[in-house]
Amino acid sequence: MPYFSVTILFFIFLFSFFGNYFYSIDSHALNVDSILVAPCYEYYFGTDRLGRDVLARLIDGGKVSLTIGVGSALIASVIGLIFGSIAGYFRGNVDKIFIVTVDLFLTFPTFFLLLALVSYVNASALVLIVIISITGWMTTARLIRSESFKLNSQPYIKILNIAKVSKVKILFKYYAPILAPIYFVSFTFGVGGAILAESGLSFLGLGIVAPQMSWGTILSGGKDVIEIAWWVSFFPGFMIFLVTFSLINISNYLQQLTNKKQIQN
Repeated sequence: MPYFSVTILFFIFLFSFFGNYFYSIDSHALNVDSILVAPCYEYYFGTDRLGRDVLARLIDGGKVSLTIGVGSALIASVIGLIFGSIAGYFRGNVDKIFIVTVDLFLTFPTFFLLLALVSYVNASALVLIVIISITGWMTTARLIRSESFKLNSQPYIKILNIAKVSKVKILFKYYAPILAPIYFVSFTFGVGGAILAESGLSFLGLGIVAPQMSWGTILSGGKDVIEIAWWVSFFPGFMIFLVTFSLINISNYLQQLTNKKQIQN
C-alpha cells in the first residue's frame, strides 16, 4: 500500500479545502509595498508581482484544480464504464458504433481537441469539467470493453443469458464488481491527467478566468518573472507534481492488485 502517496494527497486536500481556517489572508488582496517578496517569515511562500500572498492563492487555487481534476475524472470514468460495459456485453452493432465513436474521438490529439473546444466558450470550473470529461473517457471505455469481452465467455454469464436474467441485472450485479478495479485505476489516472490538462490550458491563458484562480493560472502568472521570482511558479508547479506523482503511485498499486486477482482467477 502506497501510504506515503495517500498521506500526501490527504494533506493536500486538507490544505486546499480547509487551509483558509488556519491561514486567513485574502488571496486577492494587493499590496504595492510587498511586490515579489521572496519567501520569508511574513510571507511563507512569497508574493507575486501584484503583491498577493502566494500561499493564500495556492489554497484557493487548489480548491479549483482539485475540483476540476476529481469532477472531470469521475464523470469521464463513469461514461467510460457505461459505454465500455454496454459495448462489450451486447457486441454486434452496438460494439461497432462504439468503435467508430471512440476512433473518431481518438483521431484528434486530446489536448488539441481541448484547445478547440475551450476556444469557443468562456472557461470556468464547470465548463472545464465538462470539456475534459468529454475528451477523456475513451481510454477507460476501451479497457472496460476488452474486459467485458472476457467476461462474456465465462460459463456463469452464459448460463445467466440462457436463463433470460435481466441484462441490466447482469451488468450491475455481475459485471460491475469485477470491472470496479479497472474503473478505480482509470479514475486515479484521470484525476492527474485532468489537473495537468487544466494547468496546461490555464498556462496558455485558455483556462480559469480571473478572479477565479487555479494552480495553472498561478503558475502562468509567474512565467514572466521566473528569473527574478522563482517562487511564484515553483510552488504551484510543485503542488501539481505532488498530486500527479502520488496518483500515479496509487494507480500502479491498484493495477498490480488487479493483475494479481486476474492471475489467481
